Order: sequence, then C-alpha cells, then structure tokens
Amino acid sequence: MNPHFSVILLTTLIGAGQGLFIAVFAAELCALFGLVAPPVAPWFYFYGALLSFGFTLGGLVASIFHLGRPSRGWRSASQWRTSWLSREVIVLPTFMAVALLYAAAHFLNWNGAHGAAEPRIGDPTIVVGLAGVVLALALYVCTGMIYACLPFLREWATPLTVINFTLLGLASGFALAAAATLAQPPLVRVYATCALALTLAGLLGRLASLARNARLRPKSTLQTAIGIKHPRIVQKSKGFTADSFNTREFFHGRTLAFVRSVKWLFLLAGFVLPAALLVLGIAGAPRATVVAAFVVQFVGLIAERWHFFAQANHPQNLYYQAVA
Repeated sequence: MNPHFSVILLTTLIGAGQGLFIAVFAAELCALFGLVAPPVAPWFYFYGALLSFGFTLGGLVASIFHLGRPSRGWRSASQWRTSWLSREVIVLPTFMAVALLYAAAHFLNWNGAHGAAEPRIGDPTIVVGLAGVVLALALYVCTGMIYACLPFLREWATPLTVINFTLLGLASGFALAAAATLAQPPLVRVYATCALALTLAGLLGRLASLARNARLRPKSTLQTAIGIKHPRIVQKSKGFTADSFNTREFFHGRTLAFVRSVKWLFLLAGFVLPAALLVLGIAGAPRATVVAAFVVQFVGLIAERWHFFAQANHPQNLYYQAVA
C-alpha cells in the first residue's frame, strides 16, 4: 500500500495522546490508593490531560489532509453499525471531549475542598478519568480493526495489528508522560519503567508480526489474476500510459532495499534506542535523557507506521506491477 503521511501522523499522534491520558489517570489511581509518595501536584493532571488533548487534536487535524473532500468528512460516521472507521470517527472526538472535561475538572477543583492530591472514590475526576480510559482503549481497538478487518490484506489481517497499535501507543504515551513529569522525579522513574516494559512488549509484538508476514505466500498468481492458465507469463506493461488511482494508492513505489532499510530504522529508533535511554533515565541519568527517549521513539514509530502500511501487498499489484 502507499502510505499517506497524514494517516501516519494521525495514528501515531492519537496513539501517544491516548497513552498519555491513561498514564496521567494511572497516577491519580495510584494516589487514590496511597501508592504515590509524595502526593502528585494538582497541576500535573490538568496539564497532562491538556497535552493529551493537544496530541489527539493534532492527529485529527492531520487526518483532514487525507480526505478528498473534507466538507463531507462528517459522513464517515454514518456507517457505525458495520464500519470500524465510522466507529473511530465517533470515539475519537468523544475521547477528546472527555480528556478536556478531565482537565477542566481538575482546573476547577470539582473534587472539592480535599483537593486533587487526595482523590477519593466517587470523585468527579475519578469518574471522568475512568470514562476516558475506557474510550482510549476502545479507540485503540477501533483504529487497529480498521486494518485488521481486511482479509485481502493478509499482512494486516491478524490480531497482532490491534495488539501492536495498543502497545506502541501506550509505550509512546508513557514515555511522553515521563518526559512531561520532570518536575516530579518519583513519577519520572515510575513512568520510565512502565514505558520501558511497554516498549519491550511492543518490540516482541512487532517482531512477531514481521516474522508472520515474512512467511506469507500470495494466494493469487498472475495466472489467476488474468484468468490465463499458461505456466509461464511475463508482464511487460502495467496497462496504462500514465498513472492511475490503482498505481498511486495501492503501491508505494519504493524498492525492496528501501523498505528493508526502513524496517531496521524503526526497530532501532522505535525500540532499541528508546529502551536504552529509558534504562539510563531510570538509573539516574540527566532528565533530558527521558525527553530524548520519547523524541527518538516517536520518530521511530513514524517509520514503523510507514513500514506497516508499505508492507501490505494489495492483490491488485499482481496485475499493475510493471512499467512498460
């Protein structure tokens, strides 16, 4: 498939935003049960949720550039009964609204006199935060299922697609939480440790998908594509004198060597380097190390998402695979 940068930005930005919100609310849950010492500063929840909203808003804006007619984009939500894309279109703005509501709840001190540093079961922020976590997880499923539900794109049609979207989004979100929590050292170490565990889990999931896809063999051949049973068929032309929708949208036009280089790039920048930087951050290295871990990982995940789209081989490429 031909990766569009707007879709790459959409999936990576909202994934990090969802993961950040879950990380922020996890801190409030820990405070609820007395697992965080010293207490988390009230401003952290507000700014964390606001940053989560900003990332998801950036992803939403990026998605507009992928639409042929943005004025009709609202129609994409009309098929929610059968379309995972429609469900994503509904869940994403709902999650954004809840994240903004969570930030407002802390800013306006809806919890009352006891303050956000001492949350209680039943507090407005706890209720809103739980709703946000449920929506964030649902959004991971919706985004992953957009691709996993396509049986003819066999590289995507696997539960690993949803699992990897979730793990990589959570890993980048917790790494972002660690980078954004520099004023509270105890939380930095906790978030960096969680980000490291999620990064390693994401690496295992991504390696599993790469190994699975390497074993796939096309179900169709040139013979079945054009209905000719001759044992030897050589294609000399793609059938067009100029580009068409088929040749632009379903093939990236890059060489196999380029695709392989992107694979090694995202494995290094998306997993190995950030994991090493997070280990250093946990061990007490300068706090800028944790910030670098998030930046490097986010760049690596952009490369990972490009490879995810590019690796999917549409069956129509059997016919439109050569240029005269």
